[in-house]
Amino acid sequence: MPTLHDFTATTLTGEEQSLDAWRGKVVLVVNTASQCGLTPQFEGLEKLHQQYADRGLAVLGFPCNQFAGQEPGDSEQIGDFCQRNYGVTFEMFEKVDVNGADAHPLYAWLRSQKGGLLGNRIKWNFTKFLIAPDGTVIERYAPTTKPEKIAGDIEKALTKA
Repeated sequence: MPTLHDFTATTLTGEEQSLDAWRGKVVLVVNTASQCGLTPQFEGLEKLHQQYADRGLAVLGFPCNQFAGQEPGDSEQIGDFCQRNYGVTFEMFEKVDVNGADAHPLYAWLRSQKGGLLGNRIKWNFTKFLIAPDGTVIERYAPTTKPEKIAGDIEKALTKA
């Protein structure tokens, strides 16, 4: 059975990164967009990162342009936007598809592990998946779930880690 640690992704700087680097960490995987009504969630995601990184949380952002073209920029523009507007210091990856035939393998796996309102499709930007230290999916959160509402589940996962 695959886990988060079996996948790789390309960082905003173009480097292939094994997600095995986060083995033993609690991970929050989020598909992001810079021109979405939910974009201010970057602030809450960064707060979670700052609050819990020392205890073993990693936030991983995956920009996606599949929802109303709300992430039109290239990797450099995305990185600049996230840093300039929200002070993002958590790991951001290259733009990916999260639905359809061209979906990144990580997202195909995430969707298969925890369905949502649309079955196993991702509904919109800022869908979040909380991953246990062993790489298995703990929970899936709707796009409108504010990052701070996940803090209790993160605490529980970190306590078990």
